[in-house]
This record gives sequence, C-alpha cells and structure tokens, in this order.
Amino acid sequence: MTTESSLLPLLAVLIPFAGLFAIVATGSRPNVRETATIATALATLGTVASMVPAVLQGVVPTTDLGAFVPGISLVLQADPLGMVFGLIASFLWLVTSFYSIGYMRGLDEHSQTRYFAAFAGSIASAVGVAFAANLIVLYVFYELLTVATYPLVAHDETQEARTAGRKYLAYTFGGGVAALAGTALIYVATGTVTFTPGGITGLATADPLVGRVAFALLVVGFGVKAALMPIHSWLPDAMVAPTPVSGLLHAVAVVKSGVFAIARVVLDVFGPDPMAELGLGLPLAAVAGFTIVAASVIALRQDNLKRRLAYSTISQLSYIVLGLGLLSPAALVGGLLHIPAHAFMKLTLFFVAGAIHVETHTDDISDMAGIGRRMPLAMIAFAVASVGMAGLPLVAGFVSKWYLLIGSLDAGQTVFVLVLLLSGLLNIGYFWPIVYQAFFQTPADADSKPVIEGPFGGKRARADGGQAEGLAVDRNPSDHTRTESHEAPADDHEDHAHHGGPPAGGWERRSLGAESTWFMIGPILVAATGAVVLGIDPEGAIFLQLIQQIVENATGVAF
Repeated sequence: MTTESSLLPLLAVLIPFAGLFAIVATGSRPNVRETATIATALATLGTVASMVPAVLQGVVPTTDLGAFVPGISLVLQADPLGMVFGLIASFLWLVTSFYSIGYMRGLDEHSQTRYFAAFAGSIASAVGVAFAANLIVLYVFYELLTVATYPLVAHDETQEARTAGRKYLAYTFGGGVAALAGTALIYVATGTVTFTPGGITGLATADPLVGRVAFALLVVGFGVKAALMPIHSWLPDAMVAPTPVSGLLHAVAVVKSGVFAIARVVLDVFGPDPMAELGLGLPLAAVAGFTIVAASVIALRQDNLKRRLAYSTISQLSYIVLGLGLLSPAALVGGLLHIPAHAFMKLTLFFVAGAIHVETHTDDISDMAGIGRRMPLAMIAFAVASVGMAGLPLVAGFVSKWYLLIGSLDAGQTVFVLVLLLSGLLNIGYFWPIVYQAFFQTPADADSKPVIEGPFGGKRARADGGQAEGLAVDRNPSDHTRTESHEAPADDHEDHAHHGGPPAGGWERRSLGAESTWFMIGPILVAATGAVVLGIDPEGAIFLQLIQQIVENATGVAF
C-alpha cells in the first residue's frame, strides 16, 4: 500500500468536534440544534466515505501534523482497518442521531443539548481512534472517548447513574494506564510505535519476555472496553444510560474501540507470525472462548431486556477477539467481519428496546407477552436481528461466524468450533423466548419462559403461585426513572418512572409503523436492513473487501 498526503482523515475528526460547538451554540433552539446534529453527521459520513475508493485501490490517505512527542508524530491515516471502524462509527452515528431525536423528545428528556454535544464528541474521538497511525495517537483518542462518553453514561443524574459513571471511569482509565505502559514497553523494545501491517519489525528480535508483558498490558488495557471477562462488569451497570447511549456503548463506538484496538495490536503491532512464535494467540483465544460461553449463560438469567442485551454484547464481542487469537486467515476475516455485523444487529436490538420503553415504559421481558401486537414492526426487526445473533443464514452474524468456524478448523482448534456452536444455541436460548412470547402469547397465558429453572437462572415459582424474588428480575430502575431523590428541579422533565407491562385487557393491536414515531421506527428498519444486507452481500457492502485487504496485508494470504 502507498500513502498519500491528504487532509481528509483530519477533517473526519474535526467535523464532529466542530459540530459539538455548533450543537452547544444552538442549544436554546431544539430544531436548529438537531439540524446541526444531522448536518454534522452527514458531513462526517461523507468525508469518511469519500476515502473508500482510494483505500480499495491500495492508497492510504494520510495527515501528518508533525512531532507529537519526541520521536513520535501526530499522524492520522485511513488504512483499510481504520476505514472499517470509521465507516461504522460515522454511518451509525447518522442513524442514531435520527433515533435520538425521537427518543429524547418522546421522553421529554432533560439536558438534551449536553446529550447531543457529548454524542458528537464521542464520535469525533471514535473516528480519531479509527484513523490513528500509531499507539500514542490511538491512546490519546481512546482516553478522549472515555471523557466524552462519561456525561452520556451518567446522563440521568441519579445516584445510580453517577455510580455507574464513576465505575465506568475507574475501569476505562485504569485500562488506559495499562495500555500506556504496554505502549512504552513497545517503544523501548523497538524504538517505534507506528502501526505496520504484519507487525513492527523490531519485535521479532526483541526480548520475548518484554514482548509478552507488553502484549498482556495492551490486551488488558484495551480489553476493558472490549468487555473481556473478568474486566467487564462496568458494561451491564452502564445500562442505566439512555438507550441510544447503550447503542453507542455496544454497537458504535466504545466497546468497538476496545476490540478495534486489540485488532491493531494483533495485526499491526505484533503481527500474526510473531504472535504465534511468542505463543500469544491461544491464551487470547481461550479468554475469548470463556467470555463467549460465560456471558451467554449469565444472559439467560436477565429479565431486564437491556441487561440481557448487555451480556449478549459481552459474549458477541469475544467472537471478534477469538478470531484475532486464532490467527488463521479465515478466522481473522471472521473476527473482523463481526465488527460491522454485530454493530448493525445489536443497534437494532437496542433501538427496539428503547422504542418499547418510550411507548410503553416496559423494560422487563416477563412483561412483554403479546407486545408484538403493540409494536409489530419493531418486534419483527428484533426477530431478524436475533436470528443473526444466533448465527443463522441470511443475516450478518451467519457470515462472520461461518468464517470463524472455518478458521477454527484451519487453526486445528476444534474446541473453539464447539464453543461457537454452543454459543449459537445459547443465543437461541435467550432470544427465542422474547420473540416467542411477543408474537405467540398473551399476558393471560404467559410465563417467564426460563431456560434454566432455580437459582442458576430464570424465575422459580413460589408456593403461592407468585415468582421467587430476584432470580431473574433486574434490580435497576428503567431508563430515565425519576425518583424523589433526583436532584434536578421538578419542572426540568416530567416523571417517567417505570410502570411497564400490558394494560388491563392486554396490548392493543396497532398496524405496521403505527407503533411509534418514524424518527424511531425508521432507524430501526435501517439498522435491521443493514444486518440483512451484510448477511446476503457482505462484499457489496464494502466491509468484506476492506477486511480481506487487511488480512492479506497482515498475513500475505490473498482471498
């Protein structure tokens, strides 16, 4: 690949930062503020997309701003791996911006200007992570992303939201310290931290112990945002945030920045061959395999829909890490392809959860029997995304998991074939009950559909016919719960306390598209359509072309 001097990578970062100030300046006029949000998102997407043709032809647009610290330059470059993340972040920001308008207005949320401004700052940081040309620049934007997303996590301003925000900061800043230490070791060992397809040359001759320690520090540091177990617990707690923020955390920016950074470490810092020589791939794959299964089992126990989706994310992210750990070309393709596949599928699921909350204030799965009558189009989209999450054909998850299965066999690691198959069954186990009761049950004949009875999961009936306390019921309040302890003035926003579940007589029947505003239904359909397009024609959707180019550059194996 050849580099070409260009201002486009820099503009892709500066445009959303500029949009942040435009949003703040127009905060007193909501229509103008939201127009600024949409215009900024469109400009960011257009800038990123304009670089795709050159990148596919082997040209890397590069902005070099000179020395950043001694011996290290502040360089932004749009290489194929950066383009994958940059396209996801910029496109899904546009989709989420429309959804956020419907969501925030539907709940008459407080501090909407702060919300949209923080969202713009988060995407600017995520694009900076995508286009960073070395570990130091990546680290700077990685930490900026934490700062920008904190106001979103703590948006509700309740004690619970503040606690979740502090936990988020503690985990992610702690991870940042580990990542910085690993970066320093790489620099000491090789004299550079610049990303190089196939790995930094000097690492092959460096002290193996230094290499292993540096790798461990980098994976732990970036693994916090990738939600690898056991450093994952901040993510379910962060579900107290507004649902579009949950989509940002899970599908668009935060957790994807973690797995993206691990991909940079594997492909462009160490390289697949040195990784194999140092024996680093299998331990990484083992951690991922454990996370896949353990998080799926925990997801079975969650009655709160967002928390079930949170543990599903923890599991699904480790598909990406598993592909990176297996190191075979097919596994690398599968892992990287799961980045966009998971983004579209999981954003669909969170959008539906948010639409249900806005329209019915229902958050618990056990209250959703028959809700397909009330939210038909949304629940159809939820079913489509669920099929993809389980790895069934015609949706994006099938293609990425197929490559992972082939890659596991190519690597001679059949145990991970079993992990992937078991995970698919567990996905069916925690998604099918939601879809089944939404369309095929009514509140009168519903049960909680536990996959596992008793203390290990599901709900257990009491002798009096009720349900045992706390086995599957999430203790956290619903999105935007307003309590008397809230410190904001009472007139800042109306009470949206949880009062979910079907009304007397069951859910009313509504026609397709009449269940909510099109500000919310439209983005749900766009995200679900993206998941289907990726499942049917991933190469035509650009992502597979870029990913095959990434793997060829790192391994020398052409597809």
